[in-house]
Amino acid sequence: MSYLQELRAEIDDFLANHPQSPLTDEQLLDFEHLNYYDENPDLAFTAEVTRFAADEPLIEMQTSTGDTRFYRRWGQFSFRVDGEMATLVIYSDPYDDDFFMPFKDATNGRETYGAGRYMDSHRPGLRPLNDHTVEIDLNYCYNPYCAYNDLYSCPLPPRENWLKVPIRAGEKAFK
Repeated sequence: MSYLQELRAEIDDFLANHPQSPLTDEQLLDFEHLNYYDENPDLAFTAEVTRFAADEPLIEMQTSTGDTRFYRRWGQFSFRVDGEMATLVIYSDPYDDDFFMPFKDATNGRETYGAGRYMDSHRPGLRPLNDHTVEIDLNYCYNPYCAYNDLYSCPLPPRENWLKVPIRAGEKAFK
């Protein structure tokens, strides 16, 4: 079993059994596991990052409940998906301690959660190596908790992170 498969099994166990699971009691009655794309090695890569100015003002990211959260635009990178170029922005908290990359792609609303998916530095898949290089593995992208339960407030991907290409990796829509 690969590390990715082990992590997916741990997440399924957390959702099914942990008291802090975002799933409702009703959802837990039928829950067996989340649905994922098969691992795609082409969507794991090292990318050069173009950094944004450190004094750039914070941005307000809207949430699923109408609130806002503040983030800093940390850097952006480009990559190829099925021969097409795509560019994503990585955000950080105001102190550059935690990294966050919400995005939408051409699968949203059909194959994946309609509001987009996430990657962050608290899970594998998004790891800055230095100020200008990141390791990205889109196989680890996941749905925010609001995909399971409307009581959660989740940042919505800014328009600059809306991709026209499909990212067929990571977590699929919750059924």
